Amino acid sequence: MLAALRISNFALIDEVELNFQSGYTVLTGETGSGKSILLHALQLILGERAELSVIGPTSPKAIVEANFSLNESYLSFFEEHDLDYDANTIIRREIAKEGKSRAFINDVPVSLQTLKLLTSRLVQIHSQYNTLELRSKSFQLELIDVLTGLIPERKSFDKKYASYESLSKELKSLDEHYHAAVQAEDYDRFILDELQELSLDTMDFTQLEIDITRMENASQILQVFGEISHLTAENGIYEQLYRIKTSVDKQSNYDPQLMSMKERLDSVLLELKELALEADDAIDQLDVNESDKALLLEKWNAFNKILNKHRFSSADDLKAMHDQLTSKLNSLEELLKSCSKKRAEYEQLKNELWKDAQLLHEQREQRIPAILAVLQDRLKELKLPHTTLRFDLCLQSDLNRTGCTGVEFLFSANYGIEAVPIEKAASGGELSRLMLALQQLISEKQSLPTIFFDEIDTGVSGDVALKMGQLLEKMGRTVQLMAISHLPQVAARAGHHMVVAKELRNERMQTTVRTLESSERPEEIARLMSGEVITEAALQNALNLLSEK
Repeated sequence: MLAALRISNFALIDEVELNFQSGYTVLTGETGSGKSILLHALQLILGERAELSVIGPTSPKAIVEANFSLNESYLSFFEEHDLDYDANTIIRREIAKEGKSRAFINDVPVSLQTLKLLTSRLVQIHSQYNTLELRSKSFQLELIDVLTGLIPERKSFDKKYASYESLSKELKSLDEHYHAAVQAEDYDRFILDELQELSLDTMDFTQLEIDITRMENASQILQVFGEISHLTAENGIYEQLYRIKTSVDKQSNYDPQLMSMKERLDSVLLELKELALEADDAIDQLDVNESDKALLLEKWNAFNKILNKHRFSSADDLKAMHDQLTSKLNSLEELLKSCSKKRAEYEQLKNELWKDAQLLHEQREQRIPAILAVLQDRLKELKLPHTTLRFDLCLQSDLNRTGCTGVEFLFSANYGIEAVPIEKAASGGELSRLMLALQQLISEKQSLPTIFFDEIDTGVSGDVALKMGQLLEKMGRTVQLMAISHLPQVAARAGHHMVVAKELRNERMQTTVRTLESSERPEEIARLMSGEVITEAALQNALNLLSEK
């Protein structure tokens, strides 16, 4: 339960510390005294958005700190979020002028999401504006699930639906990938065919370039080979050297140097003879066939065209592209298999979800009558004896996170008047009483530690207000309950009473809160009846209301 609330430099509050008890506590005060400031401060503890305008003038930051008494059922939450568990847990929010907002659980900084996860299990605030939620279809269905005890089944379905949504996204991504691959398949195959025509694995394009260059320069090459071949021709260099070599042979025995020259001349003559023979062979082999030349040029031009087309610089780049395209086209079939497998999983999960959704729908329909019967009794206690209340359910054609149930709250507060959708039928006072009856049932189902009502009694008076006060008192026996009220009948039923006031202190208006002693309560209840001037009759009526407790 909420044990204490400390507020510092927050709007009109300089410093306030409130200590709360179990049971039903009422907060009263004149309009504009600052009751809404207390509510806003508590909402910050629940993780609501902070505004810089709440920071007071006495410090560069506003602080709201709540002290909760927790049992060990919350231990798993602290372990899951790596927080230190303490039976006396302190939650703090700080809002600084530079725009920073920080949250702490037992002095450990946490995100607002983590804060909300914890405090949503600790406190529920219901304001006069929350009655508008009754007009929301999602809120209506959530109410039904809470009241019928189907929240575990709803959460289980929601978790499974989340898996379904995730699977749906995966399938969509795979389909998009596959269709993109299919659209690119024709072009990829065209490119692959072009590359395969080049015979990249068997064709040496470096050698091809050499061969083409040789063919294009064949006449000049033949001329050079011819010149080399003529080295051994009549009166050529070979004959001249041979004659010289004959003379050297005759005299080499008489001069060692000539002997050396003889050997060298033998070698030169042999080399010249071999050069001439090689040139003759080369001339025979260098027979340029124009059709062969054209074929090689065709291959070479095709190679360069594709090379330039893809802005590559070598045959190795084209080979790498060939391998990549081959792998890509081979993987298209695997991608299709993956799509088919994922689609089968998707359809199976979808069918399971439909079965679960229909079962959940049936459970809702089966349990609603018992809840409506209890609600009818509670509404009679709140002076709505002729109320007609129906929860009409229908099967929808689409799945969502809550199943396939459509819902309509039908309401009529008057006998003989047909029930219509609640947003068209109920007045503010009727909605307040209906919401209170619902909230009582919810508190019994969920066992929330603390419930805070902000003017739940709006739009009611007289005996209805007395009945509401009695119902709040009854709820306070099983749950910590706080209520802001302007009605004496509601305030008098509380076990504890706090008064919110606005006073001029240090040349500015400040909001103060104090807990009334039992002896002070009659005067405050009387003020709620008669205003500033408290009459004897009002005081006596206040004493009568308090004595009825």
